[in-house]
Amino acid sequence: MNIETFQDLLNLTITQTYLVMAATAFILAFLLYFITKNIFLRIIIKVSKKTKNLWDDKLVERKVFHKLSYIVPLVVIYYSATLFPAFTTIIQRLAKAGMCWFAMLAISALLLAVNDIYLTTRRAKEKPIKSYLQIINIFFFVMGFIIILGTLLGKSPWVFVSGLGAMTAVLLLIFKDTILSLIAGMQITFNNLIEIGDWLSVPQFNADGNVIDIALHTVKIQNWDKTISVIPTYKLMEGTFKNWRGMQESGGRRIKRAINLDITSIRFCDDAMMQKFERFELLKPYLAAKKKGLAEYNSHHNTEELINGRNLTNIGTLRAYIQAYLHNHPRINNEMTFLVRQLESGASGLPIEIYVFTDEKAWANYEAIQSDIFDHILAVVPEFGLKIFQYPTRLRLGK
Repeated sequence: MNIETFQDLLNLTITQTYLVMAATAFILAFLLYFITKNIFLRIIIKVSKKTKNLWDDKLVERKVFHKLSYIVPLVVIYYSATLFPAFTTIIQRLAKAGMCWFAMLAISALLLAVNDIYLTTRRAKEKPIKSYLQIINIFFFVMGFIIILGTLLGKSPWVFVSGLGAMTAVLLLIFKDTILSLIAGMQITFNNLIEIGDWLSVPQFNADGNVIDIALHTVKIQNWDKTISVIPTYKLMEGTFKNWRGMQESGGRRIKRAINLDITSIRFCDDAMMQKFERFELLKPYLAAKKKGLAEYNSHHNTEELINGRNLTNIGTLRAYIQAYLHNHPRINNEMTFLVRQLESGASGLPIEIYVFTDEKAWANYEAIQSDIFDHILAVVPEFGLKIFQYPTRLRLGK
């Protein structure tokens, strides 16, 4: 039925006929959109909830079908454009551009759904694919914009594609960050440098916390104060960072801390001190072995002067006590590096460093264990006739 027949049938003017036909096409497009969204989409949503499959739930959650539903009325408008000969071309071009746009949005939502489904797999933590999906998404959007531009101008999209070669330098400049981020993302993935959930310390960005997202352009870290640090992926690879995954996967977490002793309180052990130390259960095996060795040595040497013989010192006995205490501590991993050592003395006294590993890696529990250990060591130091070094009050106040 042509427009003249339609005009004679309704006995309308040409303007009124166009208005009626336009209203009819609009109403039909709206009705189809209404039916699609309120009937078909609801059926799809109900079916997806009843199935055990995950993929259909993610497609609904990311609204892939919602975005496709906008194409239905545009199809109606596209074919209705022939009723308006003077405007057919422009209406069809706009309708095709609209269909292309919503198709791009649907593809983008589909890629997000694919990533959501992949995140439920075991490999997702080790090999994230979000950055690669974002590259695919950018590709589809670039091609989509070329198709839309070609459609609106009435030219073949290949005309614009062929012109991209001449624009390579400009495109490289525009997508410089994207290209750098893609390369950095490939390094991260192939070398397994970062995974979701890793504890990362990045001093140059004041970031210290767990990795919560690895994307094409950014890596998100939730700091321990619950703030979020967003670091450009390529900037992360340009600088340095510390990944604590090795500690988390090992048998323990390191304690590396020293106590500073007042050098003036260091001396040989006398009989009274030895009698006191023999009452310490942890020192009994050590003292028994030492007394036997010292007696054998001193019996063959002139020991009228204390310095001529071999004698125990209060600081050496303290180190032996700390070693025994830590070896018997239920939360210390004795299979890993175990050191109780002297460091170089200085203006702040003689440091005794404890270098051991706890079997607990969770931060709060680790700190509690470490604090309990040093509470005990600091309290036991005076029992050995030693003093913790501390600057005099006047010096600390600058007087």
